[in-house]
Amino acid sequence: MSKNNNNNNNKSVLRLKDYRVRSSDSLSKVVLLHNLKDDSGKFNPCKGGNRHTWFRRNVKSVAFMFVLTAFMFLLDSVMVSVFGSINFHGSSSTRNSDGREEDSVAHKERPTVEMYGRLLNLASSALVAEEFKQESLNFWEEPYQEASKWTPCADKRYPTSLGKPGENNGYIMVSANGGLNQQRVAICNAVAVASLLNATLVLPKFLYSNVWKDPSQFGDIYQEDYFMRMLKDDVHIVQELPLHLKSLDIEAIGSLITDADIVKEAKPIDYIRTVLPLLMKNKVVHFLGFGNRLGFDPFPPELQRLRCKCDFHALKFVPKIQEVGSLLIKRIRKFKYHAAERQLDKQLLGDFTPSISSKENYVERGSSRYLALHLRFEEDMAAYSQCDFGGGEHEKKELEAYREVHFPLLIERLKNSKPVSPAELRKLGKCPLTPEEAALVLAALGFKRGTYIYLAGSRIYGGSSRMHPFTNLYPNLVTKETLLTYNELAPFRNFSSQLAALDFIACATSDVFAMTDSGSQLSSLVSGFRTYYGDGHAPTLRPNKKRLAAIFSENSTIGWTTFEDRVRKMIEEGQRVRVRGSGRSIYRQPRCPECMCRLLP
Repeated sequence: MSKNNNNNNNKSVLRLKDYRVRSSDSLSKVVLLHNLKDDSGKFNPCKGGNRHTWFRRNVKSVAFMFVLTAFMFLLDSVMVSVFGSINFHGSSSTRNSDGREEDSVAHKERPTVEMYGRLLNLASSALVAEEFKQESLNFWEEPYQEASKWTPCADKRYPTSLGKPGENNGYIMVSANGGLNQQRVAICNAVAVASLLNATLVLPKFLYSNVWKDPSQFGDIYQEDYFMRMLKDDVHIVQELPLHLKSLDIEAIGSLITDADIVKEAKPIDYIRTVLPLLMKNKVVHFLGFGNRLGFDPFPPELQRLRCKCDFHALKFVPKIQEVGSLLIKRIRKFKYHAAERQLDKQLLGDFTPSISSKENYVERGSSRYLALHLRFEEDMAAYSQCDFGGGEHEKKELEAYREVHFPLLIERLKNSKPVSPAELRKLGKCPLTPEEAALVLAALGFKRGTYIYLAGSRIYGGSSRMHPFTNLYPNLVTKETLLTYNELAPFRNFSSQLAALDFIACATSDVFAMTDSGSQLSSLVSGFRTYYGDGHAPTLRPNKKRLAAIFSENSTIGWTTFEDRVRKMIEEGQRVRVRGSGRSIYRQPRCPECMCRLLP
């Protein structure tokens, strides 16, 4: 097992070398061609009509350049063929960093899939042309000054603050399902419900999933003492039930509450009517699952503030995660940091926040910018969407088989509903963006070929065959698996939620965060964190998939300049500073009076 993992690590290193070699090859080709140009920019190796004389004098140089160019193309092809089989999943016999065995059939190497070959060629030419130009548009910065006028203040005490209730109606237990981000939301919703019902919250538990196979509990991810201390003035929190309640059969006495017992996005009145009587009668209730079972509006302002305080202040990662997260950021930034310490870094990394005053030997002062990308194109997303991603009959059968095994309820629903074609789904903006589409968006926004990109998750459906169009445009792509050694990742192996915490840190502290699916919990929570702690200097790129689908539908005729303009307008509109709308998640959009304070002009 150790040998296999070491091989995987070596492959990751080789893959990074492959990207760099291919990047430098392309640059060499550009320089060679540039040397054959005259001042007008046209290829003109001779002047005054004396071509034969020029050719005899320079025949060796010309031959050498042709041979060298041919060698570069040959080397590029060899690199692609040699390293092409090394994808983000590893070989069919390897395991992911989260310890799950890969499906050798679903993820074996396959031909590269391109849906927009013409646009890719235009993007490649545009990136070459822009390589030595100064950036005309700057998506590295927040476009609106209004963003910096909102500051964090959910942890402040106000005369209207509820405080800890004098009487206790009983104990609330929560066993949260899902991954790291779903569990985070469940924790803070449980804090709000405990305060609403004048109850004591037992430190939440996490349900074991047969999919993720992660036994992590609250204390493996978050600092328990800090959490309880930060919320001590707001709600009673204990680590365990008192002895006289431990022996109770919760289900037998009717105090087990599943997601089927509470409507999605339930209102406070629903808890007061259905849960409070049970709590007062049995002195304990147990929420099992608790996935998305508390709405956002209407909701008492002080309880909204408590949710924000929980999410943005009380939940701090344990030192083990903070330390490796800090190391990950150091590797991404190549030991170059922001001149001033940021609230964002301090909240996520604690005492392990990198500092330029540290005794380490830095390459140079200043920061090395990077863009973090959460590319939601895993197999479950692709299968559930029912979209066509250009992979032909093989892809269609593969995703159908996955749906039958993993989404039986979806299959039943489809049998009883009018079918919607993949083309119509794409037109409606229901399809997850492919790596190819994500790369084209970044190119249209003016991000240069050499941009350093951190890819969160990295379990891309289709492996390297899907990633080739992306890495051909943006070769400087890294993941936690390529930046950290096998031994550094070892403590997190088989713990998917702890690995997800490293992705959370890398995305939240990035200079730019780009998402491809605004409905993703990771993307939502990361963008909320950046809004809350970013001080107006943490831009997030949110594509509108419906508008983007309309743009891509013209891929056979649209000009690159027009494509750029339309994509940029779409992203700029998504960056406008907006106060949280009614019903919107306060974790994703904390810019509201209950969560943040707006500075006066």
